[in-house]
Amino acid sequence: MNGARITDAVSFYQRKGEGKDAVRLVRQRDPDKFRWRSAVSKLTSSAGRMRGSDRMKIEEPIREVVLDLADDGLQREVVLDARRFNVDLDRGEILPAHTMGDVRRYAFLVGADVRVIERYVELPEDFAAPVDVAACALVGRAMANHHRRRAQKIWLELPDPEDPEPRRHHHDLMADRAARDAELARRWAAFAKTLLGT
Repeated sequence: MNGARITDAVSFYQRKGEGKDAVRLVRQRDPDKFRWRSAVSKLTSSAGRMRGSDRMKIEEPIREVVLDLADDGLQREVVLDARRFNVDLDRGEILPAHTMGDVRRYAFLVGADVRVIERYVELPEDFAAPVDVAACALVGRAMANHHRRRAQKIWLELPDPEDPEPRRHHHDLMADRAARDAELARRWAAFAKTLLGT
């Protein structure tokens, strides 16, 4: 598979059930934030559906590669991609460690609601207990994207400000809703960035 795009090559090996060859290819290629990251994401997606030694044969070699990455940003994003598939490539070496008290404080400071995170992530009651930073950050990013998309959709439905027709009352209500969603998006994005130390 020399010369093939890494994403295509990894897909090819996965279809053939040759996970070891896909892992070997990822280890050989130069890491980048586009195709290489996407290929690693495909592998961690597969690993997330496996159990036992089959999972370890993919997860552990990928984890070693990720730990050796020189690019901190790429390293962080690969770890977050993997966490979406319940694969933990970070065991305290990559992402900052935080407690439940930290999460509550960060959420309070930016104006985010911890109860939203609790819907998706099991959070401890003890303020000194560690939390799953990757999972909490993913929820923060997902909420930021959700509110941002909702705000943009509403703004697109509003009439052009230069339109001679007067703006109606329901347009003002829509604009207020879009502004609230945009603010919530900003808050959730700030929460995720604070958790990740970026």
